[in-house]
Parts: sequence; C-alpha cells; structure tokens
Amino acid sequence: MKLTPQSTGLVAAVVSAASFGTSGAFVKPLLEAGWSPAAAVTARALGAGLLLLPFVLVGLHGRWAVVWRARWRLLGMGLIAVAFTQLAYFAAIRRVPVSTALLIEYLAPLLLVLWAWATTRRLPRPAVLLGSVLAIGGLVLVIGPGALRAVDVLGLALAFAAAVGCAVYFLVAARPADGLPPVALAGLGLLLGGATLGLIGLTGLVPMTADFGDVTLLGAPAPWWVPLAVVVVFGTAIAYASGIFGSGRLGSRLASFVGLLEVIFASVFAWLVLGENLTVLQILGGALILAGIATIPAETPPVTIEPTREPAVPPVPARSQQ
Repeated sequence: MKLTPQSTGLVAAVVSAASFGTSGAFVKPLLEAGWSPAAAVTARALGAGLLLLPFVLVGLHGRWAVVWRARWRLLGMGLIAVAFTQLAYFAAIRRVPVSTALLIEYLAPLLLVLWAWATTRRLPRPAVLLGSVLAIGGLVLVIGPGALRAVDVLGLALAFAAAVGCAVYFLVAARPADGLPPVALAGLGLLLGGATLGLIGLTGLVPMTADFGDVTLLGAPAPWWVPLAVVVVFGTAIAYASGIFGSGRLGSRLASFVGLLEVIFASVFAWLVLGENLTVLQILGGALILAGIATIPAETPPVTIEPTREPAVPPVPARSQQ
C-alpha cells in the first residue's frame, strides 16, 4: 500500500502531538525541583536546536541561500512560534490556572478558521464548523470545565496571545518549503527562539533559575538531566520537526486540529508518569476531539505549475558548398 502525502502528513502530525504531550509530565519534576518555567523552556529549545543542528547541516548541503530566502519564516518560527508563545503562556499561568491557559491557547484552530473566513470572505463549510464545535467541546472536557472560571483579564489576554502565537506556528509550518527542509526550519527556529528567551532572561524580565540536584521521577530520585533529556529529544526536537513536516502536507487548519491530540496524550502521560487520574469526562472529551478531527476536511495542497519548455530543435546541418 502506497502512502499518500496526506497520510504521511497525518502520521507525522500525530507523532508530533504525542511528542509534545510528553512535555508536561517530564517538565513538572524540574519545576517542582526549583527550575523556573522560563529556564526550562530556554533549556529545551536550545538543547533541541543543538540536537537537530547536524541534521540541519546535512539537509541543507551548504545551500545557505535557501536559509536567506526563508528568513521571514525562520523569524516567525523562532521569535513568535517559540519565544513569544512560550513567554506569553508562562506569563499567563502566573495569573490564571494552567487549565484555563491551556484551554485558551488551544483555541488556535478556531483562530485559523476565523482567519480563513476573514481573508477569503467565505463562510467555512458545515463540516469545518461541526468539527470545530466537537473538538473544542472535547477540549473543555479533557482540561476540565473548571478552566472556565478564571476572571483575571490580563491573564486571559496573555493566554490569548499564546493562542495567536500557536496559530502562527501552524501557519508558518504549512507555508511552501521553497527548498528549506522541515528539520532546518525546526532546528534553526528553536535555536533562534532559545537564544531570544535566554537574552530576555538575562535582562531580568523573566526569572531564570535552575537546580541541578536530583528530581523525583516515577516516584524515585533521578538526575535532573533525565527528564530534561526526554523533553529535549521527544517533547521538542521530534515534536517540532515532525509537526512542521505534517503541517506542510495537511495544511495549517487540519494540522492544528490534529495538534489538539496533544491534550489527550498529555493526560495519558500524566497518568503514567505522575500518577494523575484519568476521569470519565476526560475520556469522553478525547473521543469528541477525535470525532472533531475526523470531521475536518483536508485542505487542498497548492499545486506548483512548472513552466513549459519548448522542445529542443536539432540544429540544421549546414549545406555543403558546391
């Protein structure tokens, strides 16, 4: 059975969601041990970017002109999708519950639907509207209805800013590659975003603290670098690289809805690693998210029309002089 670009994109998007889902369960031991959120995010971004760097160099084959042509995509990925989104999210959870911030951040698929509606001035198809209602309803159940109780206006605004950054991530990832490999966009974007976060931390705008003692993982002491390594490899490097690959084949809208699976995977990993219970409402919410994703139609990928070339005309042999 031959895999189509859409099916490979779907597999990559699911792998990305599952990889992103490991982040919370393995970052939490670091936070409980004294790491500040900004320090943990900076370490994961820089670590993942360095991990992907050899693959970036191999993928580019010295074609640095491709990087220059994609400079705006790289800036969007590094400064907005990585640095801005993370800063806005962690600023939000200082004022509102984590569940509330997550619920608002994961409104990104709806923002993309509204963006397409505004730019094309065409009402989304009924299947898109139905899938949106099912997926967001399932999201509320997985995160918990109590997430809707926050009243801090600034915290809600910061969480919404994170949702905008998340939507930009899917838009940038789904743009035509123009010769830039997905691993290059992921690796260079993470290095740029991690460096930006580190510079912001040095200014003192966000707290940057880390503790290099043992942490509690799976109920036992473990070196601090073990959970960080899991987050760097799976929750960041593989997550971003596969997510960009999948978005390029599915389009930003469907890829963003598949990204909601991260909430389900995060709940499962929290159950397995942290011992947090899975409720009936969360299981029902996961089913609704899956139903919503199945309802969303795929976007038609842009067709690149190659310029036609005139057939080569063989030269007419010169006549011999009589």
